[in-house]
Amino acid sequence: MRCPTCDNEESKVVDSRPTDEGRSIRRRRECLSCGDRFTTYEKIEQTPVLVIKKDGRREAFDPDKIIRGLLRACEKRPVALHQLERLVNEVNAELHNKMVREIRSEGIGEMVMNRLRELDEVAYVRFASVYRQFKDIKRFMEELEDLVETK
Repeated sequence: MRCPTCDNEESKVVDSRPTDEGRSIRRRRECLSCGDRFTTYEKIEQTPVLVIKKDGRREAFDPDKIIRGLLRACEKRPVALHQLERLVNEVNAELHNKMVREIRSEGIGEMVMNRLRELDEVAYVRFASVYRQFKDIKRFMEELEDLVETK
């Protein structure tokens, strides 16, 4: 690691500690040439996941988009933000553990809905109605009947 002051490549680690809930490591370093101290961060390099949208476009997976959709679905519901964050972290981890490089948006939606169904049924129906774009009341009722049957 190059020293930001003198550009020397030799340094020693003075202190290390986990940050970002254990997802990265913060290291305090000291340059062996000039003695300047600086901070570096080390984290696992993850392969980006591309989402294939319904119209065929591809975009980088963005967990914040899922959180925004879940917040709308859970409005005025007894669901805590940390529960939604955990749900999104589980989906994100599943995508990276499967080592997928591309996934259809429908696949991500199903992963989210399966978890949301266990968390709050009303929020699940709200999310599903937007996600599945019900064309009529019949399709909406079929989804509700399916929810009641699996309970």
